[in-house]
Amino acid sequence: MKRLSTPGALAVATREIRWIARDRVALFLIFGVPLIAFGLLAATFRDAVIRDLRVSVVDADRTAISRVYVQAIASAPSVTVAERSGDLTGAMHAIRSGAAIAAVYIPPDFEHDFLARKHPQIVVFYNRQFFTPGNNAASALTKAIDAATATLPPPPAAGAGYRPGRLVVEQYVLTNPALNFAQFLLRAVLPTVLHVVVAVAAGYSVGSEFSARSRKAWLRAAGGSPLAALLGKLAPLFGVFVMMMVVVAVIIHGLYGIPFRGDSVMMGAAACLLVIAYLSIGALLQLLVRKLAVGLSLTAVFCSPAFGFAGVGFPLFGMNGFALFWGSLLPLRWYVQILFDQAARGLPTYVSAEPFAILGAIATAAFGLAWLRLRAIAGRPSPAAPAAPHEPAFDPRGGVGGAMFAEWRRVLNDSGAFALIVLSPLLYGFFYPQPYLGEVLRRIPVAVVDQDGTELSREIVATLDADEAVTVAARATTMTQAHALLARREVFAILAIPEGAQRDVLKGDRARIAAYVDSAYFLLYNRTLQGFSEAVATVGGRIATGGARDDGSLAYAAAARRAPVEVVSQPLFNPTGGYASYVVPAAFVLILQQTLLMGVASLGGLAFERAGSDGRSRRGGARAILGQGLAHLCLATPGVALYLIVLPRVYGFSTLGKPLDLLLFSAPFLLAVSFLAQFAGQWFRRRESAVLLFVATSLPLFFTVGVSWPQEAIPEGIRLASRLMPSTSAIDGLVRINQMGADLHDVSRDFMTLWALAGLYGVLAAATSRILGGERLRHAQ
Repeated sequence: MKRLSTPGALAVATREIRWIARDRVALFLIFGVPLIAFGLLAATFRDAVIRDLRVSVVDADRTAISRVYVQAIASAPSVTVAERSGDLTGAMHAIRSGAAIAAVYIPPDFEHDFLARKHPQIVVFYNRQFFTPGNNAASALTKAIDAATATLPPPPAAGAGYRPGRLVVEQYVLTNPALNFAQFLLRAVLPTVLHVVVAVAAGYSVGSEFSARSRKAWLRAAGGSPLAALLGKLAPLFGVFVMMMVVVAVIIHGLYGIPFRGDSVMMGAAACLLVIAYLSIGALLQLLVRKLAVGLSLTAVFCSPAFGFAGVGFPLFGMNGFALFWGSLLPLRWYVQILFDQAARGLPTYVSAEPFAILGAIATAAFGLAWLRLRAIAGRPSPAAPAAPHEPAFDPRGGVGGAMFAEWRRVLNDSGAFALIVLSPLLYGFFYPQPYLGEVLRRIPVAVVDQDGTELSREIVATLDADEAVTVAARATTMTQAHALLARREVFAILAIPEGAQRDVLKGDRARIAAYVDSAYFLLYNRTLQGFSEAVATVGGRIATGGARDDGSLAYAAAARRAPVEVVSQPLFNPTGGYASYVVPAAFVLILQQTLLMGVASLGGLAFERAGSDGRSRRGGARAILGQGLAHLCLATPGVALYLIVLPRVYGFSTLGKPLDLLLFSAPFLLAVSFLAQFAGQWFRRRESAVLLFVATSLPLFFTVGVSWPQEAIPEGIRLASRLMPSTSAIDGLVRINQMGADLHDVSRDFMTLWALAGLYGVLAAATSRILGGERLRHAQ
């Protein structure tokens, strides 16, 4: 490269741009990975409204009235009747196997009991282990059943007389009135993907100076100034990733038409601080260890779980002390708060001043520490490169067993591969679940505006404060005061009792109670609305029964008058609605895939580094691939036992599956991941390429599985393509076995898919080795 005449930050930046242009891995990491992830996620959330959730119907009555309900369910836009089971056993099998997300049971003698005013029940069973699809199906089915009830003529009344009015909760959804899941998720998911790429790209750029490039040349281009060296190194990446943040904004506000309500200048400045912070963190970790592979692994561990600690899925006030502390150290946590307050909620700028200042402080501190570390090592001699360890050769005469033992030695003797395959699951097993261990949100602070000031309104407030879901944190005198509390995050919803509510009830009219609920965070929204509805319904029931016993005949008669048909929603497999019980088991399976995938693929790049094409060919024969796959199966099985048997019991998750079924199902999953990693590793020339290219794929993969985002809402092409990744079938099958009590027959489709993927990737790995120069090993065998 031609030496620039004027050393400094500009010279370093020019040198960096030339390196990026020549390094295909760097180009793909900086441009390809985020754009592919953005496109995949944007397409995944294309259908913002969830429709056609599959349900099973059990009509044990088979009368004209029961058929009205079946037709109403079939006509509901959010669900579709996938099958009509003959009994509940068949319906439960449909839910366990994935053929349905919910089931509706209409009992025998339903029409007779309806006409006799016996208040018959229709039971909705829904799979709450699959949180979002299950809850949406239950809500849609309840609305369809209520709509069908409204179309039927009421049964003949036993007599007339005075009846008090009803309390009705009217919902006013703030922030996201259409309850658009894309608006909620994409805002946070796209920056989360990008922040991982930002940190890894900075780490790769800095770490390469201690491996393939030259630290002396870097500092010489800067004129010996560590500050100029660091600024020039990070400046090109800063420009690229700020443009990527613009792409994120275009996708959200342009492609999806999601409105932006806040201060765009503050939001742009926060995006710049986020990029600076993670560029500095990626650089700092490399400067601390001065080993590219180790530094990239540390960066992945630091960044990958950040989505949970940012408070997007599970709110911050429900987290334990460790999660709150660790999250406060992450730039993403403060950026997400600014993002939701400004872009989604449209709050005044001063509300975001504190998180903006903290984000700026973290970015400044991270850059300052990176600069101090670079200055400390600038004058030191470069450490001598350690001698490359001998690459264990596969003896063809040893067959599959020889390859397996050689791979064991290779993994155990290589700290990077051992850390990824064996140690990382231990670390993630503690680290990843921490934000979610609160499980169920309790005592959500809300405000009450009581403009009635009567005995009835005071009873509503007292009942609301006693509800498990919410607590009355403030009693405002005006709606303006209440909204100010909402803006400052002191409360998350407002219940307004209008003047004249008690008078309307006594007159026999409806009294409308207004519930203003912030839907920026969906879990908060649903849980708060649940608390409001429970409290008002409890008070309404007391009014209707005139204070009679809840289990007495008067209470039963009053309930029958209010609703001639009772809808009973029965959650399955996650009865408490625990958030950790829902998200962590699926995430554990994905962690097993990603750590094994990166660890094994890095060994392919390492083999090429040490021995060139010969090293690659020694890993590429059919017997070598199978033996190495068996070695990886043995090395990863303890992680499977930890994640699927030990930790679920430690954390209190549901564990209905048989350990033998779990281990049998895991075998093709681990083999498929191993063969996929060996296939990918055949193309790598450096070990770090595996971490660089795979670390940012975790979040997109998680949302294409169908656990948090329904399969019915995912485009057909993406749904089919996701089946090529072992994690898709593995998460579906292992969660159904372990959390839902399914057996191997129930998940036979996933089981056979994993065996097919293992065979496919094994063949591809062997064929690729032959294409890339594995003829020598083939002839030796």
